[in-house]
Amino acid sequence: MSQAIAPMKILADFFPIILFFIVYKLYNIYAATASAIVVSFLQVTIYWVKFRKVDRMQLITLALVVVLGGATLLLHKEIYIKWKPTILNWVFAAVFFASQYIGKKPIIKRMMEKNVSLPEAVWGRLNLSWVGFFVLMGIANLYVVYNFDTDVWVNFKLFGMLGLTVIFVIIQAFYLARHIEPDK
Repeated sequence: MSQAIAPMKILADFFPIILFFIVYKLYNIYAATASAIVVSFLQVTIYWVKFRKVDRMQLITLALVVVLGGATLLLHKEIYIKWKPTILNWVFAAVFFASQYIGKKPIIKRMMEKNVSLPEAVWGRLNLSWVGFFVLMGIANLYVVYNFDTDVWVNFKLFGMLGLTVIFVIIQAFYLARHIEPDK
């Protein structure tokens, strides 16, 4: 992916979360869930039309939104959509962890190696740090789901998870700065 496309992809990835937040604030959890299903489906469809491919993680996210969002709407129980961030984070953790042992290189290296040169051991630690981050994000989501009301959870889903991700990436950047190898 070119560096010009990357910021647009990040924005596109957050669009369903932002829309979910807005629709929830204007209506309710069920309208927000329905909008998340529709916009996620449209997002994957548009990406397919534009690039003739779809990332596996986009498909996993879409499947979780459709299944858990559908259960939320059909059974009129908001707990199913509230579990989606935890399941998604734990799927990411499992994929990152498995990539340490399956394939030739960890997934984080596959994602970043064109832009960053690091010693092999650092790639492994970096990949495992993402595993830990995703596991902890899943746990944090469950903590908020079971200890606070839906309004707090929706705010945490947008601002808390985004904020924690930004903090983690900043910490990671400082760590990486110590280990980046100069271009050869």
